[in-house]
Amino acid sequence: MDTPYGSEALSVWERPEPRPRAAPVPLSREKIAATAVRLADAHGLDELSVRKLAKELGVGPMRLYDYVLNRSELLDLMVDVVHARIAGAGRHSTWRATVQAIAHATREAALEHEWFSDLLGGRPHLGPHALAVGEATAAALSRAPGVRGVDDLQRAVGALNAFLVGAVRREVTERRTTRSTGTDEAAFQAGLGPYLTRMLNTGRYPTIARLVVDGAHLDAEETFDHNLATVLDGIAGRPGA
Repeated sequence: MDTPYGSEALSVWERPEPRPRAAPVPLSREKIAATAVRLADAHGLDELSVRKLAKELGVGPMRLYDYVLNRSELLDLMVDVVHARIAGAGRHSTWRATVQAIAHATREAALEHEWFSDLLGGRPHLGPHALAVGEATAAALSRAPGVRGVDDLQRAVGALNAFLVGAVRREVTERRTTRSTGTDEAAFQAGLGPYLTRMLNTGRYPTIARLVVDGAHLDAEETFDHNLATVLDGIAGRPGA
């Protein structure tokens, strides 16, 4: 099929909405994505299917394929719904404040929509809101003192993204584990504390002992703040720049 770009297939972002039908249930990509997000929030991505989504919307499954060609396009729409919230973090007076706001908004979005963390770090997110977040992030990082050219900028973006993906995935995984096992961190430490004490008392693990005994015991948000600051210090080229 010929398109404005030759034979290249148009993405879901470029294809126009199907014309409204004389049907009992009006549809749009916005409505489909919002419903899919709600289902994924409640049941996770593994339980999300076109058939279940269609049932929730009160339409036949084939009707959804007028709006999305496959499940991957559905996930793209859902991810961009979440990125719309992150994009609202806005721009601030300094590059560092802007990046911190985007990073915190990403963490908060992932904690509210845990399935979002499963889709970070995989295929590129190219929806309009995701691109807006990427542009704001890259533009802010380009103003960091340690970023002198496009190569530095690529490394800075890569380092920040690697931190964000790792941090939010770890926090979400810990939350899921707590829910599935019914064991919180205090109970986990109480159960394994005596074993760990015996192992550390052997003297074979002195550095781990320092971390356990002398290290600051931060909560998840404090840990995120501290580690984000470390990453930004490295990008800046000097602490606090």
